Amino acid sequence: MTQTSLNRRTLLAAAGLLTPGLAFAQASAPTQAGPFRFKSRRGQEADAERGFFEVPEDRRDPSSRKIRLGYVRFASTAAKPGPPIIYLAGGPGGEGTGAATGPRFPIFMALREVADVIAFDQRGTGLSSSIPERPGSTRPLPVFDEAGLTRYVREEFQSAWADWTKAGVAMTGYNTEQNADDIDDLRRHLGAEKIDLWGISYGSHLALSVLKRHGDRVNRVALASLEGQDQTVKRPARIDDLLKHVDGLLAADPAVRAAIPDLPALMRRVHAKLEAEPALTKVKLNGAPGEIRMGGFGVQMLAGGLIANPNTLAMLPGLYLALDVGRTDVLGPFLGDVADLLSVRGMPEATDLASGISPQRLARVQREARTAVVGSALNFPMPQLLGAVPGVDLGQTFRAPIRIDHPALLVAGTLDGRTPMPEQDEVAAQFRRKSRVIIENAGHNAFEAHPEVQGLLVRFFRGETVADTRLNLPPPTFKLG
Repeated sequence: MTQTSLNRRTLLAAAGLLTPGLAFAQASAPTQAGPFRFKSRRGQEADAERGFFEVPEDRRDPSSRKIRLGYVRFASTAAKPGPPIIYLAGGPGGEGTGAATGPRFPIFMALREVADVIAFDQRGTGLSSSIPERPGSTRPLPVFDEAGLTRYVREEFQSAWADWTKAGVAMTGYNTEQNADDIDDLRRHLGAEKIDLWGISYGSHLALSVLKRHGDRVNRVALASLEGQDQTVKRPARIDDLLKHVDGLLAADPAVRAAIPDLPALMRRVHAKLEAEPALTKVKLNGAPGEIRMGGFGVQMLAGGLIANPNTLAMLPGLYLALDVGRTDVLGPFLGDVADLLSVRGMPEATDLASGISPQRLARVQREARTAVVGSALNFPMPQLLGAVPGVDLGQTFRAPIRIDHPALLVAGTLDGRTPMPEQDEVAAQFRRKSRVIIENAGHNAFEAHPEVQGLLVRFFRGETVADTRLNLPPPTFKLG
């Protein structure tokens, strides 16, 4: 895996715990347009077409270069297809084409019954990768505490920004507004009067910007794991609420309850111990054995990723029990190659930095982080990157909520530790014509969490009325070792 940003999603991607659409590996992307045979990671195949179009890298700068954006189109099987359905990947930094190779492949295929389905790679990702890869850093490894990691990633990002700018890359163009304008350019490229949007996580954040800037060209939207305009940085107190709920679920298993009477207390104890005395931890470094000093902040970052979905949330008790007795060897599978984790990719960091955070929310997040279980590690490298490059914040107008009258299907999981339900409720309130699908015990990857979601998406994009729906999954089975 190359060029990844240091955050909880990267830690999970390195351990192979994220779905392909949310991992940030970049392979050599094909450059030839035209028909080809698309293959999923499970060996499923479908006819598809690869396409490209050009846009300015920064529309505000007449001297910026043109970049080529790519997508994969799955042609509709309908006699009279509806507006093209454009998939908006999460991240920022996820690849639409990558998502189509993973567990969402059957949904891509099913939606062909309604319209052409477009797996779009946003600027700076996959087929649309346009930021040159940099050599690995030669800086000494930091201690994995907040001060060490913050200093390291800020210096790396500033150095990378300078290198890319010198190479002619308009880094100021990597933001959600430019990304939203790309979607409208894609619509014109496809020859469509209107489009439908299908997105998740950051993809919903992007969809909100598309609706704000080009809403008259959007027909319907289906979004999951909502991230609002001012929610790039999540509230630590919301995660405390989730962890209290998880602690209640542990009580259903007497063995787990006996071993862990209070999960948040156990987590706090481990974090405090390692932050006071970072532990020497064996890792991979450029493919060879290496060592880092793991502080409590590094473990908080890892926890912030594990709580995103039930399958990884289930690992939390066993991980913390091991760390509580000094077994830092259990961290190795989650960390992957630390050289990859400490590199800067460009698009994710620049996009998050531009989306930013309002002063009021920042003050609230900082206040909550002082006492929260995962503290300020939840969103790393935000808000720690704030101010690293001046003048890129899109401002309060960008972050302001809007009234949305488009038909919307909003999907959420009650165990989503990446975009917690109370924050999603705030975003959902902006939609006036919505149906909500709530999946009990599902996590962040909500679209594929329950088999009934696929059919609901097909019905919705077909124009049928979908009522508010409650679906149920069993709670996770927690593991002690």
